[in-house]
Amino acid sequence: MVRGVDHNKIMAMISVEDIVKATGGAVLCGGQQTFTGLSIDSRNIGSGELFVALRGERFDGHDFVHDALRKGSGALVSAPPEGTGREKTVICVKDTLKALHDIARYRRSKKTVPVVSVTGTNGKTTTKELIASILTQNHRVLKTSGNFNNHIGLPLCVSNMEGDEEFMVLEMGSNARGDIKELCEIVRPDIAVVTNVGQAHLEGFGSIETVRDTDLEVLGYIKTVSLNADDRFLMEGINDFRGRVITYGMENKADVCAKDISLNEQGSRFLLTTPEKGEIEVRLRVSGRFNVLNALAAASIACELGISLEEVRTGLEVFTGVPMRLEIRTFSGALVINDVYNANPASMEVALRELIRLKKQRTVAVLGDMLELGPYSEEAHRNLVKKVSDLRIDILIAVGPEMQKASAGFSGKAYQAASSVEARSLLLGTVKEGDTVLIKGSRGMRMEQVVAGEESTAVMEGGNDL
Repeated sequence: MVRGVDHNKIMAMISVEDIVKATGGAVLCGGQQTFTGLSIDSRNIGSGELFVALRGERFDGHDFVHDALRKGSGALVSAPPEGTGREKTVICVKDTLKALHDIARYRRSKKTVPVVSVTGTNGKTTTKELIASILTQNHRVLKTSGNFNNHIGLPLCVSNMEGDEEFMVLEMGSNARGDIKELCEIVRPDIAVVTNVGQAHLEGFGSIETVRDTDLEVLGYIKTVSLNADDRFLMEGINDFRGRVITYGMENKADVCAKDISLNEQGSRFLLTTPEKGEIEVRLRVSGRFNVLNALAAASIACELGISLEEVRTGLEVFTGVPMRLEIRTFSGALVINDVYNANPASMEVALRELIRLKKQRTVAVLGDMLELGPYSEEAHRNLVKKVSDLRIDILIAVGPEMQKASAGFSGKAYQAASSVEARSLLLGTVKEGDTVLIKGSRGMRMEQVVAGEESTAVMEGGNDL
């Protein structure tokens, strides 16, 4: 049962009294005593919502308080606005971001339902969505929206809970040491899945060891963890954990595993095997071997939460994917793997292997820069292009300065593009009917523009985080 905004709506109300109790703030004016939720965007705030004026590197929500008050019912600020009508409620706190965290922490403390945390380098969003898909078959579930998994998106999601949820499934992202700990302090998870450890956001982390240590900060808050047994580097980091450990995997010995795997263009079929509930055949509607692994991760959590294998199968089989993550499309007569949401070295390699698996005639890789790799960037791009050569990809279209520089080492035919728009023109002039094309790059490269427009039609959606 998917959470609906009108169901038991009174439980969704956030009172001024609770906000003051959670934050220690002061009510400056207004008569509104309850709000239907919190918003950080003055452009689409609802009439009954409270605007939280956050300060960021490129914006200050306080500049939009008056706009928000015209549409919404109140504002949470750290500096009193001038000329505010007394009919709208204004609450003043020292720090609005901390106040958002405090409200989420307070709301979470009022609920005793199981909270599932999903961390890791790749596959977080898809695994979170798969877990939620299973649980929503017969339960009310709160989940983080999209990939809003950081210190703003996650507490905003929890603050806006309706109150009748039976489970929470929360994705946790990180860019530096301490990020996962900060989120855990807010939501206090009970059980977690860690999908894998790879090179991502190294500009903030500094090393892959710090990436692992950060993801495993969750261990200090939970009783049970599910881990990817195929990731040996990840498994080596849990020696000091004294809670319950569940494993899932396809290559190494694991508690939850897949047998008789059959992959095809439209998805996969496999036998899901569990230690206590037996086994059941599953037909996934999302493509890729790595999505079988994401499904195993989701199944391991669901089984631990007492969900039947039949419900697990149904939840997995109705899932149709996450937008911009391994969408299979057609473009000018070619089959296109549109995996453009984000990228790092590990997810690039997985996507390239999917390109090889699905190839029919020529293969074309349209690859954008992998961002936020810091001093590792040049080496990472060079190593990636070597893998493109080793896999005998026919054509490489390198997008962005880092990928362009690395493309000099490509053994096949390479084209260079300064932008995704330029890459689109190159692809249109290169692609032939029967080709198989991969498009992938970091979010900042806007690789979705390569296949934007009416010529591109979706065939089937799949999922991968990065």
